[in-house]
Amino acid sequence: MAEAVKRVTVNLPAKLLSDAQGVSKTGITETLVEGLELLARRQAAQQALRLKGKLHLRIDLDKSRERRR
Repeated sequence: MAEAVKRVTVNLPAKLLSDAQGVSKTGITETLVEGLELLARRQAAQQALRLKGKLHLRIDLDKSRERRR
């Protein structure tokens, strides 16, 4: 199934867009998508950090490393 697309009109600082495209080496749409993906990943990482110290896992590393033969 094709991903839904939203067409938008935005006013962006020309230098910021140019600099971002210089880094991504892609067109405007691809550069903006990559930037939005980075923001989403940053939020997910921040949420994961908030869990630090709240999850208590008991993992037997030796047992988990055993390979079934």
